[in-house]
Amino acid sequence: MSTSPKPEYLGEPTLGQVMRRPLWILALLLALAVAGTFAWLGQWQMGIAVRAGAQEVVDTETPRALAEVSDLAKGVTEEAAGVVVDVSGRFVPGDSRIVSPRQNGDEIGVWVVGHFITDPPERAHLAVAIGWAPDTATAERAIEALDADAAISAAHRLEGRYMPPEGPQVPGPKDDPQAMTTMIPAHFANVWSDVDAPVYSGYLVLHDQGSAAALLPAGELDPIDSVAPLPPEKVNWLNVFYAIEWVVFAGFAVFFWFRLTRDAWEKEHELMELQAEAATHHSPE
Repeated sequence: MSTSPKPEYLGEPTLGQVMRRPLWILALLLALAVAGTFAWLGQWQMGIAVRAGAQEVVDTETPRALAEVSDLAKGVTEEAAGVVVDVSGRFVPGDSRIVSPRQNGDEIGVWVVGHFITDPPERAHLAVAIGWAPDTATAERAIEALDADAAISAAHRLEGRYMPPEGPQVPGPKDDPQAMTTMIPAHFANVWSDVDAPVYSGYLVLHDQGSAAALLPAGELDPIDSVAPLPPEKVNWLNVFYAIEWVVFAGFAVFFWFRLTRDAWEKEHELMELQAEAATHHSPE
């Protein structure tokens, strides 16, 4: 009994011949156009991910007038946050408050925050973190001493770091709902007396310089750490990830064309093999 020989295929057309057909050349051009678009998007994304080295850096350490840095009609902008400013005006006796807890270096304590009214033409209200105390009792004694000192209501030219407001915190079940735990100038405005003018949305961390230097020993307070803001990152890693994604998409567009072309070539081979096998089965023995 004879067996039918396995059909043989001589390899025509080759994969390269299929790729050179007009249909697949057009498909390749389309794939390259898509890949080029994705590559351009990747380059654009990388361009905004890596910030220019010549990018202007805000000078935060040279004191500037507070009115120049902050607009009362706006919040604390990115350019104003952490900038050292100077401002003239007077403290309001009896309006100082305690904010707790506050870290100073490695220690946890409290801040004494004063109510400061700037000189005309603004005559705006400004929360000023005067100094740090290790505990609430020390801070309360400091407030009493400052209120009793005539220097607190004298004219002052303050220097300090202008900071954005902090986020609110919901007090716990056992916490005093009236206690101040964050620096929110709008909250201070609700408890200060005679707030009849705009309130700065940010607050000032006082430096122990100039006329304000006498306030700290009068209240036995320590200077508050005034840390310069970190420089902005030069690389936005999220955008770098997006740029890599676009490059992958570009490669996939070309690979997709190759996969379709190979599928067409394999399908043509299978069809020709089936035709050869059918011809073998119908041939006389």
